[in-house]
Amino acid sequence: MDKDHAVVELEKVSKRFFTDEVETIALSSANLTISANDFVVICGPSGCGKSTLLSIMAMFDMPTEGTYRLRGQAVNLLSLDERTRLRNEQIGFIFQSFNLLGHLTVFQNIELPMVWRGISRDERKDRVTRVLEQVGLSHRAKHYPSQLSGGQQQRIAVARAIAGSPSVILADEPTGNLDSKNAESIMELLHSLHRNGATLVMVTHQPDFGVNATRWIQLHDGRIVSTTPERTPASLKMAEDA
Repeated sequence: MDKDHAVVELEKVSKRFFTDEVETIALSSANLTISANDFVVICGPSGCGKSTLLSIMAMFDMPTEGTYRLRGQAVNLLSLDERTRLRNEQIGFIFQSFNLLGHLTVFQNIELPMVWRGISRDERKDRVTRVLEQVGLSHRAKHYPSQLSGGQQQRIAVARAIAGSPSVILADEPTGNLDSKNAESIMELLHSLHRNGATLVMVTHQPDFGVNATRWIQLHDGRIVSTTPERTPASLKMAEDA
């Protein structure tokens, strides 16, 4: 990968957890470069480190060892407030459980991260209107999450993630809580975002949903054991089941 165009760079990144004097290595010496307009799918069995890797990329967690750079900026050297600001400006995160605020309308849920960024009211309105049209839910702007189906809530979660024009969209099992029809709809939306220039990193247990990915990353016991565009969804599924 060309580091001159790198969005995400991980160099020997490890994550260790300590509980009751027991050390657990969730991620071990991960090296990874993701460039603009990549669509990277991260696969592997449960507990292999996929969510830990994504959490570090999102700056929800920090590595125990190694260096993480986001658009060339060393995240490790930033304060908590600086990391929070950088995440809000550069990262769009799609949660498996949607993570919408029930007391806010659809419009307000999408708008909130931009409020924190200090974006003007008029620009926020324009951006929310645009992304609601993009996900096909303009007619739901004044509704609350409890009034939406699971598929609609995930579409709103996607809209919230992309409204701020992030450098990279991180998706943690974005179809995990959806039926097959809604899952396919969400994946078509993500594929459309990638076709239009988005940089996308997705954790999934369903390799078939990443059939259009530019690269596959296979994790096992906290280590990246494969990073290649050549492995097919079927072969990755076999590796997960092994």
